[in-house]
Amino acid sequence: MPLTPDEALRRFQQEQPRIQAAVQATETHLRHATARKGITCEVTSRAKEASSFKNKIYRKGYTDPWKEITDKAGVRVIVPHRGLLDPALEVIKQCLDVRDVEDDRDTPGAEDRLRYPRLHIQAVMVGGEVDPDGDPYECEIQLRTEAVDLWSRMSHKLLYKPGVSPPPDVRRSLYRLIALVELFDLEVERGVTAMATHPELARSNQLLNTAEQIYHTFTDHPHSTALSHEVAEVLSRTINDVSTYSEQLTQFAEDFRGRLERAYTDYGPTSDHFRKHGRFLLASQPVSLIIFERLSKVRSRFELQNAWDASELPETMLTDMAQIWGIGL
Repeated sequence: MPLTPDEALRRFQQEQPRIQAAVQATETHLRHATARKGITCEVTSRAKEASSFKNKIYRKGYTDPWKEITDKAGVRVIVPHRGLLDPALEVIKQCLDVRDVEDDRDTPGAEDRLRYPRLHIQAVMVGGEVDPDGDPYECEIQLRTEAVDLWSRMSHKLLYKPGVSPPPDVRRSLYRLIALVELFDLEVERGVTAMATHPELARSNQLLNTAEQIYHTFTDHPHSTALSHEVAEVLSRTINDVSTYSEQLTQFAEDFRGRLERAYTDYGPTSDHFRKHGRFLLASQPVSLIIFERLSKVRSRFELQNAWDASELPETMLTDMAQIWGIGL
């Protein structure tokens, strides 16, 4: 028997902590899965607020609100440009039990209209949590580019005010911006592709993108792009096949996660060592993961030291990282 609106709301309030735990676990799972595939993206999650759940019940007039409200939890996966949408979608399909995909990007017959390029995925959350009826908890995943996400968040504040219908000219002006969003995405994709194939930058860019993805599973602290690029160029000389290194580095991070977490806690950008003494600079950079991985093996350790000696980087930067990892050079 369907729950009444009040019964559905009470159940949601009781279940909300479990839903929140499940969606956070799903966020972590997706972040690691995309990192393993070398996909640059930002993954965030949230459980629906009780007030939003209540408002949706009465706004939509559901007859079975507990079953019909499928976005009790939501995940956003934001990629830099549209060229990464399909690879990210494929990762989601591989690592989650996907129930439905709503993809409005290239719907035939809509070429003459400006509209939001919806790409939403309904999937079962990880962890095996089920509701009181025994049904697995699901979440709605919104997969967007950074430009589309900016437009969506801005337009939602203006177009979806309860009880207020914006003037037609305002609605039209907001949808005209979609053309600029499409253009922005195309130009970003073109630039990224050009940089990725640049003979002097391709290897170090690929390495840095991989390291940034995994590093952000440890800390969201900002880093120096210029320094990271300089160090990545040196590190690339120690890696034979950059194209397959993503999985190798991801596996290293998983195998040594506890040790890496302690290293970043004790020496990372928020540690006393970093704030008070100004040392261990590279521990605040994504390339630190590659350095730790290289230091963990005897052969790659010697290759790293030789490449470092041939560069103009200060020797103390590397010896500090070796000290954190507990070895001597």
